[in-house]
Amino acid sequence: MDNVRISLLTCQPHDEVYSIYGHTAIRYQDAARGIDLAINYGMFSFNKPYFILRFVFGLTDYEMGIEPFDAFCAQYASYGSGVYEQELNLTPEEKLAIVKAIDTNYEPQNRVYRYNYFYDNCTTRAREMIVNHLQAHVNYTPEKIKGTSYRQIVHQCASQTPWIRFGNDMLLGVQADLIINRSQRQFLPANLMRDFEGAMLSNGTNTKRKLVLSSGWVVKPGVQTTSSAFPLSPTALMLVLAAIILGTTAIEAKLNTRFAWFDALWLLLCGLVGLLLFVMIFSQHPTVRINFQILFFCPYTLLYIYKALKKDKEKQFFKGIKIWCILIVLFFIGGFFQHYAEGIVFLALSLLIRYLYLLYRHHRA
Repeated sequence: MDNVRISLLTCQPHDEVYSIYGHTAIRYQDAARGIDLAINYGMFSFNKPYFILRFVFGLTDYEMGIEPFDAFCAQYASYGSGVYEQELNLTPEEKLAIVKAIDTNYEPQNRVYRYNYFYDNCTTRAREMIVNHLQAHVNYTPEKIKGTSYRQIVHQCASQTPWIRFGNDMLLGVQADLIINRSQRQFLPANLMRDFEGAMLSNGTNTKRKLVLSSGWVVKPGVQTTSSAFPLSPTALMLVLAAIILGTTAIEAKLNTRFAWFDALWLLLCGLVGLLLFVMIFSQHPTVRINFQILFFCPYTLLYIYKALKKDKEKQFFKGIKIWCILIVLFFIGGFFQHYAEGIVFLALSLLIRYLYLLYRHHRA
């Protein structure tokens, strides 16, 4: 074990959507036997049947993989992503325990695990493989940042990709806004790297040692390619849609009519999004189950598409719209507890104004 080095590898994000949080791996190096490997808990295949659907419902299986360290670094160098290494200050007994655990974990029946992007991912797996086989307790430095939620961390990672942030906010529910502790924040590779950097090991005596013996870039950050983004931000697009809704309502007021097809369109769009949020209730991801945005994007609206189009069903249509208006008001109240996707409140407000006006006009008539 004197010839063995074990390190934590932290990889920067790159242009692919699945990489915006970065990546974590373990380096195993045995100079005496000429072995240099990267142990990676983030192996998956897009080619598996219904991959996206399974991922959304928390039914995705990831796999532990082992590859040559040089090949691992070459891959991230091609992305323009840096790889930061932290060599761990371990005793021979701790190294041996980790190596044995890796061997056991790599047996075919143990390699596959049920992935969860917050609770059980490539970073938390690497952390548990190291921390759970130490003979000492890990003492982290006092925290500088407190009161952070999963959503705030996601926003930091997706600060340059507003539509990815929008998609995350559409799916994440109120539980993503709850304050999380240090261990939970370590799902993010950069947070675990930062915590390891200043951590001390203590076995209950006055003797202490640093967890990280040395650190530095094994792949220096390069130039990353960026894909073309949608020209409008989510807020800009929602404001455009809100303007169309209010403008159409103003035209209807002037002509003293109602464009039935326009109502049917919005009932359909909101209802379809609502169906997606409804099925998320059954996801294995706890942070997506309770989502107050379903009060606005409500599957209930699909029941009134036909009634919106038929003149003789107009009375039933407006009864349904009354209920939807109440749900939209509750949606705004829910905004005090949950952060909504960017710009959605403008869309909801414009539809609420439209249907309150149509209800008023219908009642007066």
